[in-house]
Amino acid sequence: MRLLLDYGSDGLEVELPDERVTVIEPVFRPAVAEPHVALREAIHSPIQCAPLGELVRRGQRVAISVCDVTRAQPRREMLVALFDELPQVRAEDVTILIATGTHRGNSPAELQRMLGRDILDRYRVINHDARDAASLAYVGRTATGVAVHLNREFLNADIRITTGFVEPHFFAGFSGGPKMVAPGLAGLETVMTLHDAKRIGHPSATWGITEGNPIHDDVREIARMVGVHFAIDVTLNREQQITAVFAGELMAEHRAACAYAKEKAMREVPAPFDVVLTSNAGYPLDQNLYQAVKGMSAAAQIVKPKGTIICAAECRDGLPTHGSYGAVLASGPTPTALLAMINAEGYAMPDQWQVQIQAQILRHADVLMKASGLLFDELRAAHLMPIDDVSGTVRAALRRYGPAATLCVLPQGPQTIPYVRSS
Repeated sequence: MRLLLDYGSDGLEVELPDERVTVIEPVFRPAVAEPHVALREAIHSPIQCAPLGELVRRGQRVAISVCDVTRAQPRREMLVALFDELPQVRAEDVTILIATGTHRGNSPAELQRMLGRDILDRYRVINHDARDAASLAYVGRTATGVAVHLNREFLNADIRITTGFVEPHFFAGFSGGPKMVAPGLAGLETVMTLHDAKRIGHPSATWGITEGNPIHDDVREIARMVGVHFAIDVTLNREQQITAVFAGELMAEHRAACAYAKEKAMREVPAPFDVVLTSNAGYPLDQNLYQAVKGMSAAAQIVKPKGTIICAAECRDGLPTHGSYGAVLASGPTPTALLAMINAEGYAMPDQWQVQIQAQILRHADVLMKASGLLFDELRAAHLMPIDDVSGTVRAALRRYGPAATLCVLPQGPQTIPYVRSS
């Protein structure tokens, strides 16, 4: 059989055996017929709060958070719909905040692709910088002791709005919603605590779980501490088209969006597989190896112990060069050594959470990686086995496990989260 994996912007075609192969994709959802109409209807008839137009008065300062360039959010469409519902708001009273978390700031060219020239020219747009202490303000502590430092521009606004898109997330349960406050607009100290080794290692810090997930529990509390006046989230299909819109009170609309996304994206399988082939959902999510850990994690949910994960992610942005992910990866000779280092009392480094999850996966299964944006030596330094021929590698792995070997393919990577049926 021939399949197209989501890889970069154009995809990657692979040829696979016809026998003992399971292909798992999200339940297909058609795009809404008229996205702008669907967005405005949701904003005008929100979940558990008044319509947006009734919440905002002329002269009030409005801050809106949007996803950074690593996410496929339809930012422009969502912002235009919001502005159409707020004719009384002057452009000079609006600040659009790129919720980068600890990622790099987005370039002018990226911002133009994300938002459009007209929005950039008319509205104030700021890349959040988690490492810029002057741009942050202290809010308080959560019940679990997280010191909350958040973007001043967001805190100082009279009206705070979050926008995002919802899909399963590999340690926060689901994306979107309150994550557009923290870690999206949080300071480095706050993010480090939210993503510390204990929280990341918790069994409920995983795909599809929010309640009882120590990371998402704190994220929701932080959003409540700040106060978000209105929120809007969407779900997307493989073509990155809007399939549903949820708007209103932050927690209520996010719960509804998560329930919808879970029904679409989480798929049960009867037993684990010897070999799992996955992508990282293509560009923009597969733009670097840091993000590609999500595809590995999706595959790890259903691979046998000592099985093989084959991951295809373009990684046009490298490891990337910014952040500490590469340095942390290079700090230990083996995944076991990396986990010991990260779990040691007092250890704290940005991006350690991604290395922790990657190391946990590597202790469970072999991970082979096709990434045309990285050199083979760079992949080996990241404790991965580099490959070029995905089809041939799959066939070789199946031969190694014998004539009864089983293969699962996740063409859309972490857009589908499989799980093994409980006994």
